[in-house]
Amino acid sequence: MDLDMVMQELEAMGKEQIKKRYLNNGAREPLFGVATGEMKPILKKTKLDQPLAEQLYATGNYDAMYLAGIIAEPNAMTDADYDRWMDAAYFYMLSDYVVAVTLSEADIAQEVADRWIASGEDLRMSAGWSCYCWLLGSRPDREFSENKLAEMLDQVEKTIHDAPERTKYSMNSFIYTVAISYTPLHDKAIATANAVGPVEVMSDKGKTKSLIAVDNINKFLARGKLGFKRRHVRC
Repeated sequence: MDLDMVMQELEAMGKEQIKKRYLNNGAREPLFGVATGEMKPILKKTKLDQPLAEQLYATGNYDAMYLAGIIAEPNAMTDADYDRWMDAAYFYMLSDYVVAVTLSEADIAQEVADRWIASGEDLRMSAGWSCYCWLLGSRPDREFSENKLAEMLDQVEKTIHDAPERTKYSMNSFIYTVAISYTPLHDKAIATANAVGPVEVMSDKGKTKSLIAVDNINKFLARGKLGFKRRHVRC
């Protein structure tokens, strides 16, 4: 399939209700409103195809950019390529659920995520913390440095309340992901969650809400999810 064929299929699958939901979450035109699960049949036709992924991502169409993440070849992308994708990721559904997800399947994932966390830019920081969540939730514990993750938990405890808004979400997710998916630091992550307490975040619509990591931890534990690892990150 070429770019025009894929774009025609995406347009045919678009639904106005889904489009409105994406727009309410921060997406902008152009987009069709395609449910992400409905993109799987396209993947079966294209297989992984990095050149096509690059063409789709460059359209600026949200649905096409999301599909780009599904068909991309993570290890074919360099750190500069990931930076370029982040430059075009204008809201969190792209930074955290397309770019960070794709990066999490690359060999350079931790290296790039570390750099983004240190960048001081909200969406890059958010993507960096999110990437670690995807990594921890899918890769064996042996692939991570316990000392490094412990230091990251300390960093979250010290800085989350003053972090940029979107980064707060990802830092909060990092706490409970460590608690559930990285068992060597389960107890420390719980202690971090309790020390942090509720984290106030402001939505784009001016409303505030509280993120409470320990509540998420308890929900996962109640469902017997301690040590949870997903088989695949991308759909």
